[in-house]
Amino acid sequence: MTPDFTQLSHDLAALCRTTAQFIRQEAATFDRGKIEHKGLHDLVSYVDQETERRLVAGLRQLLPAAGFITEEGTAGPDTQTQEFTWIIDPLDGTTNFVHGLPVYSISVALLQGQELAVGVVHEVGRDESFRAVRGGGAFCNDQPIHVTDITALNDSLIATGFPYKDFGKMDQFLQILGAFFSRSHGVRRLGSAAVDLAYVAAGRCEAFFEFNLNSYDVAAGILLVREAGGHVTQFLVDGDPLFGREVVASNGLLHTEIQQTIGEFWQ
Repeated sequence: MTPDFTQLSHDLAALCRTTAQFIRQEAATFDRGKIEHKGLHDLVSYVDQETERRLVAGLRQLLPAAGFITEEGTAGPDTQTQEFTWIIDPLDGTTNFVHGLPVYSISVALLQGQELAVGVVHEVGRDESFRAVRGGGAFCNDQPIHVTDITALNDSLIATGFPYKDFGKMDQFLQILGAFFSRSHGVRRLGSAAVDLAYVAAGRCEAFFEFNLNSYDVAAGILLVREAGGHVTQFLVDGDPLFGREVVASNGLLHTEIQQTIGEFWQ
């Protein structure tokens, strides 16, 4: 039986808001000595893990038969099902959290088969809840949001994420940055891909691009941008960005120019 996705989005947003309260409480007294390293510059804390456990427990009540793809593995091995799969990043922006920089988020999406059906990004610092339902639009704190109508790259603001563990394409990436520096209002690096995508959806920037991303970084944000009227692809082709490891999201009007600019330097 197909659930009521609109109601499910409200229930998911409520779960994320409640869970965000736990993150804020821990942020007030967080001890940097408690961080662990999953890899080079790839940090995790007990806050990530406990947040994910709380989300998984709540999501199992909302949709008991669904599988899970999670960053921290607290639901067990990833189990993408033919029907429903939750995709969870419990704390997108862990490095910001560890350093006390208040830009980090909870990102949860529901995959129905191969299609995104529901997505929520809860930006913890501002307590903003972004949610989207396939075919039902995108919202911030229950107010409709939409991408901008900017048509000129030189009037746009671009968001990105810097490489932090794979530096094999750093020269190409820096060339792309240089091009956007000179052709736009500027480039911003907030430190949470989920927040970047939510901000494109909300019209706070015109585009976002980043590579070496995982599905849990981008799943909810992809749906937000699409339901807010934007476009999301891989860097140079209109391929599926969810598992493609690279994402370009835009207001749609600038998408070709954004891809062309990346394509000048990316191979």
